[in-house]
Order: sequence, then C-alpha cells, then structure tokens
Amino acid sequence: MEIGVPKETKDQEFRVGLSPSSVRVLSESSHAVFVETQAGAGSGFTDADYIQAGADIVSSPSQVWNRELVLKVKEPLVSEYQYLQKGQILFTYFHLAANRLLTEHLIDSGVSAIAYETVELLDRRLPLLTPMSIIAGRLSVQFGSRFLERPQGGRGVLLGGVPGVKPGKVVILGGGVVGTEAARMAIGMGAQVTMLDVNVDRLSYLETLFGSRVELLYSSFSQVEAAVPDADLLIGAVLVPGRKAPTIVSRQLVGQMRPGSVIVDVAVDQGGCIETVRPTSHTQPTYVEAGVVHYGVPNMPGAVPWTATQALNNSTLPYVLKLANHGLEALDKDAALANGLNVQNHQLVHPAVQEVFADLVS
Repeated sequence: MEIGVPKETKDQEFRVGLSPSSVRVLSESSHAVFVETQAGAGSGFTDADYIQAGADIVSSPSQVWNRELVLKVKEPLVSEYQYLQKGQILFTYFHLAANRLLTEHLIDSGVSAIAYETVELLDRRLPLLTPMSIIAGRLSVQFGSRFLERPQGGRGVLLGGVPGVKPGKVVILGGGVVGTEAARMAIGMGAQVTMLDVNVDRLSYLETLFGSRVELLYSSFSQVEAAVPDADLLIGAVLVPGRKAPTIVSRQLVGQMRPGSVIVDVAVDQGGCIETVRPTSHTQPTYVEAGVVHYGVPNMPGAVPWTATQALNNSTLPYVLKLANHGLEALDKDAALANGLNVQNHQLVHPAVQEVFADLVS
C-alpha cells in the first residue's frame, strides 16, 4: 500500500505521523511510504533519516495526500480540505464532536476517517489516546505552574510553597488518565491536590495510588462549587469518548476564583469542560477572563514532539500495519480499530458523534 505522511500545519505542531523507525517497519513489509519534506524536523528527524528508513521524500502536500492511507497527528485544517478524497483512508486525531465544519467536509469527501481517540478496546481503554493523555496531564501542571508566575500574568504562587508558606492548591476535574498524571506531577511539585470524579470505583483506585496525598471527592455540583474558588490552578480533565465534554464549571463560578489564578482545560479539543475556556495556540497560549488566566491549547503534546511522536508511534504502529496490510478489511479483523471509524461512504457512522450531529445522520 502507498502511505502518505504530511507535514503538520496546525500552529506549532511539531509532531509527525510516522517516525523513521515506524517507516522502516512498514518498508520492510513492502509498503511504500511517502513523507513530505521536513515533516519530521520538529521531532528531531531529518529527511535523511526517513530516506535511510526506506521512505520517499516528496516536496509538496499533494504528493503525500494522494495516497491510499494518510497518517497524521492532528485533524486536517481548512487549507487541507482540498486533499480529502473518496477511497482514501485517513488515520489521525479528529475530535469531531467539537468541529462541525470538519465533520461536514469529511462526509462530503467520501474519505474513510478513523480517529485515534475513538479506537477502543473491549475493556473500554483507549490505547491511542492514552499516550497523549499521559503527556497532556503532565504538561497541564508544568504549564499551569509557569503561568502562575507573576511575569506570565499569574498571581505569583509557587505550587510547592516553601517552609513557612503554604503550597499552592491544584484542583483537578476528572480522575482518568489526564487527571491521574496531573495529580502525579502536582504531588511531585509539593502542591496541595484535590481531585473530583463521578466514578466511586475510580476514586477508590486513586486512593490506592496516592493515599492521603490527594483529597479525593465525589464530583457533585456542591463539591465543585466549593473547590473551584479556592484553586490556584484548576485543571479540566473530563473525557466522554467521542462526545463533547460536559460543562462542569460555569462562567459564574470562574468569576469567584482569585485574580491571577490559572485554568488549564485539557478537554478543550472536545469542547472544554469549563465554560470560559476557548481554544488557543502555542503561539498565543493564554488569555485573561474574569481576572483568571486561561490556557486552552488543544494540541498540548505538540510542545514536546521528540517525546510525543515516539510515544504515539509506539501505540499506533500495530494498527497502521493492519490498515496497510488489509485496507478497510482490517476493521473486520480488529474490533478496537473498527470503533475508531467515524466517517465512511459519505456517512457519519460513530454512535457518539452521531448523537452530537444528529442532523447529519441520513
């Protein structure tokens, strides 16, 4: 099969769909891989690295998009819609629930769109979302602590505090992979950590991980209302696979936070779970609303592409191989991969996304 790897076009997105080591595996399996020139530069991979691995380097986007299987990291932007075509398999992160325009264009194009984030195992784990969730969770505290610094617009709080001065307070909404990794980082920094989740079994599991180092609360309206105003750093980590994230924190509640506090909503690529959060970019990552610094970059792991590209490829390569070897028949052979199918034959097929865009279901 012919496989295309475009250079990412999202603002400061330095990850790449295939690493040279993944290209080597595909080439040794008799697949032809076409990589856009400089596609891997941001992750530390040169064109020469790809050539040595067996890829062909091409100079224009059209030369990589005109292939049977196209592998990306982030969803196609408007400038890339022209390359979508019937019969093409596109494998990447889509997060369609928060992007109606892209959903409509995928349906119109006839492309088979398989989303990393909805590939789901029988035990409900999301194997292709997990590695980026781990990174995003850890980065949420790393970035949050930076923007709490006064020169960055924050209230000047050191999360770990110092002897004689209490540490900063981190409140995490959601106890999944993102929330767990955020808590791990915040504990390591010495912060006071509170985590809220609606799954009592998950809270029990988190207690075995963190013990008394994290205050674990059931996420009721009253608990959220009590915890949020006291947060120096509020992290949104709520995930409903395939669906738009529910709004957990209202605009009114954000207004009760102290000036210079920081919000990092990792759920922003699914619409966000905090009402005042909107998508930002690595170039302009923050804005201030109600006196609170908001960070809403939807491609957070793109800030650490050397790590993120390799972590992503470690998880995606087995599925990429199945698609390369069997085409769409791979969906019949692998139920988890079949769960990743969002759009096919001009139809919206993923149940969760269908619920969001019921008017687009024919």
